[in-house]
Amino acid sequence: YMFVQCPAVSPFEWHPFSITSAPGDEYLSIHVRQLGDWTRELKRVFSAACEPPVSGKSGLLRADETTKKTLPKLLIDGPYGSPAQDYGKYDVLLLVGLGIGATPFISILKDLLYNIIKMEEEEDTSTDLYPPIGRNKPHVDLGTLMRVTSRPRKVLKTTNAYFYWVTREQGSFDWFKGVMNEIADMDQRNIIEMHNYLTSVYEEGDARSALITMLQALNHAKNGVDVVSGTKVRTHFARPNWKKVLAKIASKHPYAKIGVFYCGA
Repeated sequence: YMFVQCPAVSPFEWHPFSITSAPGDEYLSIHVRQLGDWTRELKRVFSAACEPPVSGKSGLLRADETTKKTLPKLLIDGPYGSPAQDYGKYDVLLLVGLGIGATPFISILKDLLYNIIKMEEEEDTSTDLYPPIGRNKPHVDLGTLMRVTSRPRKVLKTTNAYFYWVTREQGSFDWFKGVMNEIADMDQRNIIEMHNYLTSVYEEGDARSALITMLQALNHAKNGVDVVSGTKVRTHFARPNWKKVLAKIASKHPYAKIGVFYCGA
C-alpha cells in the first residue's frame, strides 16, 4: 500500500490505499472508494479536470496527455509492505476480499499470472538453446550447455489461487470489471478460480433468486458474460459457505501448503 496526498484537497492529510497494479504493469494504480469528506472532495477535484463519463457508463475517463485541463497534483509515500506480499511462500492461495477489501488481491492475482507467463517463456527460450542431438550430431555444444545451465532459473512455488469477493451492492462490480476480465483473459492455464458473491440477494436455492440464476446460466452460456457482475466471472448469492470452500480446496490439494489471506471488516 502507499499513502496519497492531494494538496488541492488538503495540504496536510495523507491517506493509505492498497496498490492494485502489479510489479509487471507499466503504471501505478489505486482504487478509491468515496467514503468521507476527503475521498468525495478528491472525486470532485478530478471530475473537474477529467473528461466526463460516457452516458450509461460509470467512472471518469482516464486522463492522459491529450487531456487539455491540468490534472491535480498528487504526492505519494511508499510503497509499504503487507503480509500478502509473501504469497510466493505458499503452493495454493485462498484470497478473501470484502467490498473494497478486494484491492490488495487484484495486485496479487496479476503478479502471479505475470510470473507464471514469464517463467514459461524462460523455459521455452532455454529449450530453443539446446542443440538437437541425433545421428548426424551426436554431441552437445559445451559452450551453449554451460550458458544455459548457468542462468538462474526462476522457480515459482504457487500453482493455484482461489479468489472470493463478497460485496453488498451490485454496483461494486463496476470497480474491478476491467481488471476481472483482464485476469480471465490472461489466465489461459486456469490457474485462478474467481468467485463473486452478492450478499444483498436471497440465498442460492431460494425461489426468489431462481429466476436470476436461470438468466445467468443462459447469458453465460450464450455470451460468456455474467448478467449480475457484467464480467466473465459468475456471481453467487448470499455468503460463501466457508466450511464447503475450505473442504473443497483441502481435498483438491491434499499435500499443498495453503495460504489464506483476508481483507475486510
